[in-house]
Amino acid sequence: MTVPLINVVAGPAGSGKTAWIHQQIQDTTVEDENIIYFSPGTSSVFIDKNRIAADFPQIQVFSNTQEVDLLKRISEAKAVYIELGFYLHLSSLSAILNNLPCHAVAVLPLDLQDSEYHAWADEIISGVGTHTDSSKHLWRVATDTQVIDEDSLAEFWYELIHGAYGHVTRAKAIFDVNDGRSIYCDFVADVPQADFLELNLPRHLEGRPQRFSGIEVVGENLHEDALKQTLSDCFLSDSLIKQYQQQVKQMLLEGMEV
Repeated sequence: MTVPLINVVAGPAGSGKTAWIHQQIQDTTVEDENIIYFSPGTSSVFIDKNRIAADFPQIQVFSNTQEVDLLKRISEAKAVYIELGFYLHLSSLSAILNNLPCHAVAVLPLDLQDSEYHAWADEIISGVGTHTDSSKHLWRVATDTQVIDEDSLAEFWYELIHGAYGHVTRAKAIFDVNDGRSIYCDFVADVPQADFLELNLPRHLEGRPQRFSGIEVVGENLHEDALKQTLSDCFLSDSLIKQYQQQVKQMLLEGMEV
């Protein structure tokens, strides 16, 4: 069996693991369908998986419930990227990969020195952010079928990253907003922020969206109850969703007629 290059990518929260993998896939010269991306240990909150799948719809994307399918497809791939969240042990894939040859890539903040990542990695990539050992409180929740008003999302996100719910060092999310778009939100402490990113997905303008949405937050002393309540308050009712969808469909129709 021919074994492709299996890149196992690890690093602290927010160091740039997904961004590095994204760039490697974007720069590749092989056919997209011959690339595999696997993100284990993400429970039901598949933010990175869905971001990669939206940007590169032809590649094969697997989550932590699909290890058997992954192993069946590895021999057919030209390149494999496996992203380890900071909450996983660096040896957590040993049983799954069963001694297949791997290239260990650590994406690390510049201020992190002589860590377990350095001893583990075959290659060190300079990442972003500032490493903080104490930032290990992880809160995440899936919000499938929910729709959020974009203005309310902007207000919630501002409060989130400015300490209203605890000291947040990393936050990422995918939400469906009121005009039918799927929006990717990203925050890393001490890194300049970009605007929300619209994912390359069709607008959903019929009822509640039947696709993934969710949020993941890493920080210290997170107020989970307040996060849940505030986020719940931002979600739209069925009647408001229908109203917004009718308005957007009418605007799109008028735009086609111009």
